[in-house]
Amino acid sequence: MFSKTEVHVTMQILELSQRPDLIDAAIQYFWSKWGNDRNLIFYKDCILHALDTENPLPKFYLALENDKIVGSYALLVNDINSRQDLMPWFACLSVEPEFRGQKLGFQLQDHGIAEAGRKGYSTLYLSSDLENYYEKNGWTHYTQCYGPGGDEIKVYRRKM
Repeated sequence: MFSKTEVHVTMQILELSQRPDLIDAAIQYFWSKWGNDRNLIFYKDCILHALDTENPLPKFYLALENDKIVGSYALLVNDINSRQDLMPWFACLSVEPEFRGQKLGFQLQDHGIAEAGRKGYSTLYLSSDLENYYEKNGWTHYTQCYGPGGDEIKVYRRKM
């Protein structure tokens, strides 16, 4: 008689420097979600320099299920916009399609908010053109900013 083997799925969210074995996969992941055919080196350079453990920012985070990357976010000094006076920025939120609808995006946001608080920040910012998504998790529209191409972008903030 055969018995079914139960597989326990373990979801964890961690900062990339905790898993150096995932650096190359993480670079590919962030670039595949946010990059283009000309800027892989941009993502590689950003992420490799974020591994410095002496600086609180920037940091890149992964959501892993059984060591597979299923989501991401980053805490950045600036999210490539005109509001250089605001920081830190919550950026690069991504959740794999098969994990959407399970509140993983909210878990990643909450993790980022907690991480920013642990780093001594009282407010976290993000820029997005999504409507009615971040508001569901306590973010409020704060102001407008501009991207490098001159496009207007909404800025949201979340107090700790």
